[in-house]
Amino acid sequence: MSSPSAAQPAEPAASGPVYAACIGRFYEDLARRLVDGASRVFLEAGGSVDVHEVPGAFELPLAAKYCAESGRYTGVVCLGAVIRGETDHYEYVSGEAARGIQRVQLDTGVHCAFGVLTVDSMEQALARAGGGKRHQGEDAAKAVLAMAELRRQLSG
Repeated sequence: MSSPSAAQPAEPAASGPVYAACIGRFYEDLARRLVDGASRVFLEAGGSVDVHEVPGAFELPLAAKYCAESGRYTGVVCLGAVIRGETDHYEYVSGEAARGIQRVQLDTGVHCAFGVLTVDSMEQALARAGGGKRHQGEDAAKAVLAMAELRRQLSG
């Protein structure tokens, strides 16, 4: 089985680089907060962002792959939330989302930040989506910017 060819990140548009935000919409309010934070960081850095919605965190790796392989984006931020419940579902979804997103960035060479909240409660999720503790959407976007800069520096 052959490995996919590495997609080249998008060239900056006249108005700056373009980033993708893949957002799992299972928890609608959290999704909105996360994408608002990431978008704010990209816009403040002089870029623009295309938002691509998917049903939940489990679908994020495939959405990230589509975006990374398109050649349109300098980087991809994957956002969503998985909240622990009474079953093993949390373990499967959070683990596979993380593994899949990591695989996409390694296979394509396009950085894909893991901005998925993996928490025990909605209270913890809200605190990490701009509610005082930190903002996972902003943090993930900053990681994409840092890796895009590293790539730029290393490519000459």
